[in-house]
Amino acid sequence: MITATQEVAQASVWIPGLIIFLGVLGVIIPIIPGLIIALIGVLIWAFDLGSTAGWIVFGLCVAIYAAGLTLQFLIPGKRMKAAGIETLTLLLGMLLGIVGFFALPVVGGPLGFVLGIYLIEMGQSRDRELAWRQTKVALRGVLHSIGIELLAGLAIVTTWVIGVLVTR
Repeated sequence: MITATQEVAQASVWIPGLIIFLGVLGVIIPIIPGLIIALIGVLIWAFDLGSTAGWIVFGLCVAIYAAGLTLQFLIPGKRMKAAGIETLTLLLGMLLGIVGFFALPVVGGPLGFVLGIYLIEMGQSRDRELAWRQTKVALRGVLHSIGIELLAGLAIVTTWVIGVLVTR
């Protein structure tokens, strides 16, 4: 028989866990803000737990989030700059990706981004091969960025799960 106290204890783990899961899912589905949602889930858990261990876990998750965010922009950005892709080109590609997402839900975002980068590079260089090479470099950069964010999300989940196990 489960008592009311046990139900509350279970809810104090499952509700933040669901929020954290939605945050990590947001890395893959760009409608949800992503890692910040996962961090909010850990914050709710730490606040509810009210112990030093909970706040240490939250602090570790904030550090993982900050490291992931930093790496997410530094590594792919450096590679794209080295390949000669300008920041304005990426911003315009992202804008076309957003327009594409609303014009053709789900697949329109990536298609709009790729098409946008290609058209901008084609307009600048007038060389189809160069434009396609630059588009592939930009696409790889975006995929690396998503991969870094996903790894940070999984590290946050792992840290939180260890925190839950240690504090039980």
